[in-house]
Amino acid sequence: MSNELENKELIEKLPKEGVHCYPASPSKITRNRVVSVIFFVVGVFLALIGLINVEDNIIKLGLLVVGCFSAIVSILVFAQSFLIAKYRVAVDYNEKNVVLRYRYSKIVIPFENFDGRDGTPDQAEALIDKNFKKDATYYLVLDDVFEDACYQTSSSDLESVDDFKQLREECFAIAEAYGARNSKDKVKFYYEKDEEDKGSTDLDALIEETRAEKKADEAAEAAKRAEEQAAREAEEAAETAEEAAEEAAEDASDDAKSE
Repeated sequence: MSNELENKELIEKLPKEGVHCYPASPSKITRNRVVSVIFFVVGVFLALIGLINVEDNIIKLGLLVVGCFSAIVSILVFAQSFLIAKYRVAVDYNEKNVVLRYRYSKIVIPFENFDGRDGTPDQAEALIDKNFKKDATYYLVLDDVFEDACYQTSSSDLESVDDFKQLREECFAIAEAYGARNSKDKVKFYYEKDEEDKGSTDLDALIEETRAEKKADEAAEAAKRAEEQAAREAEEAAETAEEAAEEAAEDASDDAKSE
């Protein structure tokens, strides 16, 4: 299958050996270490409080569980900060793999399964980018086209924007050379599926129905707000007219009395 998809000429242009490593952002590494140390201290403190000062067994057990869990997670996060300092994403031309660290796992995607493409922020990331980040953030999808899950990294995840641009260039070159994105057997997103795809019709219909319902609800809410606003404006206009009429009547009455 891979021989039919590969472009030999483009593959020849790729490096034949070496590993290109892209470390994580130093600021994120420092933040993870500081936060993990704080939570470790808090966890140990809660566990000690439970052991020494609490007599109720249920409360003691609760403090021990929370404290130990916090301490263990903090140790894992602290240890991971040293792993991503070596690389967050790596392109291994020796083994023909794209490797990334995702949480506590190392994800390995063979070149013949790999697709790289520009990504987009989710709603939370878009909100953060808009309100709290001065520099633009760029996103890159790292996808094993034969697996359901795909992974995304960004320019803020890596050590520098230049690193991100180089990684993007390498990923695009690999994806174009090996052609996994063109496979008929790849896992397709809803917008890539055609009428011949089986087993996806119900899911696609549900997605489209949900989107249509959401749009309809938003339109109805907007119409309701517009109607309420029009009613308020009409009420204010009526009150203004009534006040003007009362003032005119009082002025007429005063004029009559003065005559």
